[in-house]
Amino acid sequence: MTTPVHPVDEVPPVHRLAAFGLQHVLAMYAGAVAVPLIVGGAMKLSAADLAYLITADLLVCGVATLIQCIGFWRFGVRLPIMQGCTFAAVSPMVLIGTTGGGLPAIYGSVIVAGLAIVLLAPVFGRLLRFFPPLVTGTVILIIGLSLLPVAGNWAAGGQGAKDFGEPRNLALAACVLAVVLGVQRFAPPFLSRIAVLIGMAVGLAVAVPFGFTDFRGVERADWVGISTPFHFGVPAFNASATVSMLVVALVTMTETTGDLIAVGEMTGRRADPRSLADGLRADGLSTVLGGVFNTFPYTAYAQNVGLVGMTRVRSRWVVAASGGMLVLLGLLPKLGAVVAAIPAPVLGGAGLVMFGTVAASGLRTLAAVDFKGNHNLTVVAVSVAVGMLPVGVPTVYERFPHWFQTVMNSGISAGCLTAIVLNLLFNHAPRMGASAVPEAGGLAGGGGEQSV
Repeated sequence: MTTPVHPVDEVPPVHRLAAFGLQHVLAMYAGAVAVPLIVGGAMKLSAADLAYLITADLLVCGVATLIQCIGFWRFGVRLPIMQGCTFAAVSPMVLIGTTGGGLPAIYGSVIVAGLAIVLLAPVFGRLLRFFPPLVTGTVILIIGLSLLPVAGNWAAGGQGAKDFGEPRNLALAACVLAVVLGVQRFAPPFLSRIAVLIGMAVGLAVAVPFGFTDFRGVERADWVGISTPFHFGVPAFNASATVSMLVVALVTMTETTGDLIAVGEMTGRRADPRSLADGLRADGLSTVLGGVFNTFPYTAYAQNVGLVGMTRVRSRWVVAASGGMLVLLGLLPKLGAVVAAIPAPVLGGAGLVMFGTVAASGLRTLAAVDFKGNHNLTVVAVSVAVGMLPVGVPTVYERFPHWFQTVMNSGISAGCLTAIVLNLLFNHAPRMGASAVPEAGGLAGGGGEQSV
């Protein structure tokens, strides 16, 4: 009798691997190329250098995803996790690049940060007991809510677009959303699982005759492009740049921890301390590779977490196939330019479903938490409020020190840290006075088996 294969380890047929994998690539592509575009644009790099940054980023995105999904030795969580450049590093990198030594200083600090993540991974792995359902559900909810403005900006035409907010942009996004929902509701099971891909294909077909697309970048792109180590010079190791990037490393480790736990919940293979450490170690290795191959720090992408939850396709080999596609896009810039030509409203319509799915998954986790006779509702309320503050008011911390902004401007890390601290305060700190509420058991809804 053969041992049943866990859904995470199943290998779908090739045609399904390709379709599901392409869906993941399209879901994360805009976010992946945004980081090199923002950093390179702030540094006023030439068009050729910007194109080089993008192809290098896609190549390392693919390699990082393969490491995370397939794994080797103690590197890789072996779950369906898509890797991409972290937005938490954007502000520090722009500051380093424009005032503190250019790209060599950025890459030096990125390499040090990556090594630090590798070394700290086991420590973070042992912190898993501080992530009971109360905390994980809150963090997953915050991840989804904090991504919704991204989808909204895409739906309106993309932040900074001249036609931002035009009704035709929102109509195109609504068309994609309607197709995704229609396919999910009425199509056969296989098609319903690639509803996002079908919705984006229909959206692109509608966008072309109405002038939404611009394929001039495809004509200008090279057929083949190979990223070589230290293309922009030997890395420089600047003390202040390194310190700021180490703060970013702690933020990305916190965010990745939340994503790994979320995917573990969705796939039925919950992350344990060892697998969490392996996943963070893969993040660190990918970040080191980023510093060597002319790109930036890497982390798990929450939008693809939402796609896993929405499609219920749990195979890590699907996302590994996405990693292979990203490697091809990194080696064949013309293919990358074709994907880049997809209009922002098409991405926005799909993003509303995916990011909303992440938030709904958080609510599902919180549904198992006991809220009677304890302070768990306060933990969720304040954590969500703190997490949403920089999302709703992006300039709220602009007068604070740079290191503080790096941590708190990420709604995910701010909300996660708040949830951990409040859970410890209300459910673990010694209670004083007669008004104390009796503990509900365990780690605030996490069950007795997770108590510290």
